[in-house]
Amino acid sequence: MIGALAATALSAYLAPPMLKTRQITIFGATGFIGRHLVRRLAKTGAVIRIPTRDREGALILKPMGDVAQIVPMTCSIRNDASVAYAVRGSDTVINLTGILFEKGRSTFQSMHVEAAARMARLAKELGAKRFIHMSALGADSESGSAYARSKAAGEDAVRMFFPGATIFRPSVVFGPEDHFFNLFASLARISPVLPLIGGGYNAMQPVYVGDVADAICAALQSNEAAGNTYELGGPNVYSFCELMELMLEITRRTRFLVSVPWGLAKLQAFFMENLLPNPLLTRDQVELLKEDNVVSPGAKGFADLGLSPAAAEFILPTYLGRFRRPEDAKLHA
Repeated sequence: MIGALAATALSAYLAPPMLKTRQITIFGATGFIGRHLVRRLAKTGAVIRIPTRDREGALILKPMGDVAQIVPMTCSIRNDASVAYAVRGSDTVINLTGILFEKGRSTFQSMHVEAAARMARLAKELGAKRFIHMSALGADSESGSAYARSKAAGEDAVRMFFPGATIFRPSVVFGPEDHFFNLFASLARISPVLPLIGGGYNAMQPVYVGDVADAICAALQSNEAAGNTYELGGPNVYSFCELMELMLEITRRTRFLVSVPWGLAKLQAFFMENLLPNPLLTRDQVELLKEDNVVSPGAKGFADLGLSPAAAEFILPTYLGRFRRPEDAKLHA
């Protein structure tokens, strides 16, 4: 009898919490954070709509849920009718869309402000109870970076149309598919030198992608989260230089870390912007790097959602090990 009760208690503990929602629409679900979030939300039993330009590309998400639980649908976030079709009937609407650099019609204004405003407005008009909006740490209307200014404007637009929206501002997000540590680890494979823009003194508070997804799930469990903004950073603050040293230690590589003055970095970024379809660095990103990317004192964060984020030192070895030389990987194994 005691064994049966213990088994029941353990089953309840391991079972994912049930959300107060039946249908969720997630814009940007095929992105880095989105894939981790869909996997978690699918366990709650909710039907998940995935509006996307590339319906075929979104099919990779379907195995994360039961039959007909995850529903990819063609959608243009620039069109009212298309967005309305995607959110109609959903209790919760989540916006994870965003870009790191502008390209063609995909500008910071169109993606971070206009599209976010459209989603929030139509979600409210069509009766959604919750709206989750992904912004970024450092969102600031006075920033020298157009990216950061657009993120601040996007938050204002969302609040105007959906005052009870929950906004998340994560620091640099890392995980197995990230474009930060994987990028520099790849560069370290082929280059004897790694650049430290501005000397690498700017502070960062990298946060694990799984913790960001957990924070969104926790917010959906809490009525108190409505209308609040949460800044998400990991437990430790590092300089950019320290993060490069940590990456090199984990990948067991020795590389020269060379300081690149701001002016030279901007010049290099100018050529990358004009020569590469997907530049590794833009002039706007150089401006962004001039500011620390850490949680503000007194800001709501993981603790307010009952969560404790994982440190980079514990997560990075789980996926950066593949960047070690074969002989080093065998020794480590």
